[in-house]
Amino acid sequence: MGRLSPLPPPGPLRTLAYATLVNTVGAGLWLAGGALYLTRDVGLSATSVGAGLTVAGLVGLSASVPLGALADRWDPRTLRAVLQVGQAVAALAYLLVGSFPAFLAVAVPEALLAAGNLAVRAALVAAVGGPDGRVHAFATLRAVANLGITVGTALAGIALAVDTHRAYQVLIVGNAATYLLSAALLLRLPPIAAAQPAGAAHRSAGPHGPTGTRRGPLRDGRFLAVSGVSAVLSTHVTVLVLVVPLWTVDRAGAPPPVVSAVLLANTVLTVLLAVRLSRGAERAAPAARKLRRAGLVLAAATPLYAATAALPVLPAVVLLLVATAVWTVGDLWHGAAGAGLAYDLAPPGAIGAYQGADGLLAGLAQALGRGLLTLLVLGGGPVGWLVLGGILAAAGLAAPALARRAIANRPAPEARAAGVPG
Repeated sequence: MGRLSPLPPPGPLRTLAYATLVNTVGAGLWLAGGALYLTRDVGLSATSVGAGLTVAGLVGLSASVPLGALADRWDPRTLRAVLQVGQAVAALAYLLVGSFPAFLAVAVPEALLAAGNLAVRAALVAAVGGPDGRVHAFATLRAVANLGITVGTALAGIALAVDTHRAYQVLIVGNAATYLLSAALLLRLPPIAAAQPAGAAHRSAGPHGPTGTRRGPLRDGRFLAVSGVSAVLSTHVTVLVLVVPLWTVDRAGAPPPVVSAVLLANTVLTVLLAVRLSRGAERAAPAARKLRRAGLVLAAATPLYAATAALPVLPAVVLLLVATAVWTVGDLWHGAAGAGLAYDLAPPGAIGAYQGADGLLAGLAQALGRGLLTLLVLGGGPVGWLVLGGILAAAGLAAPALARRAIANRPAPEARAAGVPG
């Protein structure tokens, strides 16, 4: 492919990229049209849809660690394909929703499958990329995912323009079909051996075994501290897709189409820069320094956003785009650094479980952040942006020290027998 294409060279990673592209086209369809289907076609209120999705999302997070741990013991390729078949069934079940209880009955299992699938996907990416290529693979798939969501959102616009019951049904069936096609593509990958056999976590050498292997990631306090500051920085997603659009229209006074321009700028920069900005985050120590840099860059963007409230519309729009470009660089550095830390600080046989714990904390931060960040920034105005910048900077600055503690807590490599070459 051309140099501007996010698709990698032929091989397992390209197959995984195609599966991701198909899957995220469906995600774009549902992200753009799901809420309108539930309100305009099913007849639920916007409040009930929001409350239902919040409840389902929080319940769904409980699947992250168990299914991530399962990916350490089973072939993550096959496990993810099975989960995506389940997600296809859940997607089709939205055709049967006609009331709020029925909506919850579909949304909760769908959220459980989705949250678990994220942890399994992380284990699969680690297996395909290997220790020296997994962060690169993560960044590649992120660029591909942004492209897929953009295509899906554009396709959903057709159904939204038609705005009929049949159009929404086609949208839902299209979303379900992308899960099935993605699962079929995943099965084209070669089989992947389990990271550890069942019970291996309890057969570690020594009375304590490797850090977190016996206790599990939710009892590994030093890992959770690193993951916690990464989770704070992960709220940049909520800021970009929720807070910035509301700020753009309500406080900066820009017309609504500017919101699309801002989000498009983020998407284009992500596709172009995700892989390049991921370099150097394969190991925990440099990844922690990149996480610090991400926090400081995200913090630097907040006064730019704040200043748009005091400017005329045209300069405000220009500054919104500049701020979003800065924000996107911090966003991409955080994504690569957070992945590098979660991978490198996990015991080799528990990558899926540790990725599940990392995803659990990020999910909680983003769920809580929707209300708190909206209140802080939209309620606090420019001062709220500056407070948010201080929080992001503090989280980034804390990362290297916390990572050093977590690295020091890892077991030393086993000694080689005499005469065995390195």
